[in-house]
Amino acid sequence: MKKTLLSTMVAAALLGGVVLSAAAQNVAIVNGKAVPKTRIDALVQQLNAAGKTITPEMEGQIKEEIIAREIFVQEAQKRGLDASDSFKTQMELARQTLLIRELFTDYQKANPVTDADMQAEYDKFVAANGGKEYKASHILVEKESEAKAIIAQLKKGGNFAAIAKKSSKDPGSGAKGGDLDWANPSSYVKEFTEALITLKKGQTTDTPVKSQFGYHIIRLDDERQAQLPKFEEVKPQIAQQMQQQKLAAFQQEMRASAKVE
Repeated sequence: MKKTLLSTMVAAALLGGVVLSAAAQNVAIVNGKAVPKTRIDALVQQLNAAGKTITPEMEGQIKEEIIAREIFVQEAQKRGLDASDSFKTQMELARQTLLIRELFTDYQKANPVTDADMQAEYDKFVAANGGKEYKASHILVEKESEAKAIIAQLKKGGNFAAIAKKSSKDPGSGAKGGDLDWANPSSYVKEFTEALITLKKGQTTDTPVKSQFGYHIIRLDDERQAQLPKFEEVKPQIAQQMQQQKLAAFQQEMRASAKVE
């Protein structure tokens, strides 16, 4: 009798533990249906990935959101909306979106951008942008005759910035008195660069410089060695750019190898 009673008590205790464990895995029971805690975990993970910090107050709101969703889903199912063609089409599109996201995430995990890759990319950037930087100003006009008249005016003591504001058809620099700020000479069109690098500090071109944009009067305001950011400062941007490039190449490779009829 004692053995039987003891066995019953042990079984009840074990069963109670199972019930409590199952309950701990659920957020709530809505109309008899369990709402698993994993839904909260998934939503929190999404919010964290979006840069959101989950506060204790938000935890309660998230729980209420999960419960509300279950209530609304049950009602939609009760009305048979999950059997509609529209719903099935949207579900297929959502399934594809999630699968594609998983595919790209899996590829990026298997093909990470290494520190060596980023360093090599940075070195190429330095090689292309090193050397001298020039701080230039210019006045851009449509006709050569206009440019010659402005050069003559400058030689008589005309104010470069004032003339640029009044006459330059380059709205960006014209509003700033012709100021183009610091730049690598390779960032300009060929004709502009060739004229710029022949000038000495403070000197203005004696003749108009023709380019595809019109006629330029160029003044060299200053020059210096290029001020490039350090590797560690731009490392995150390099990583992001290279990841995008690798992913784009992966997509193109799949597209090229696919048989589309």
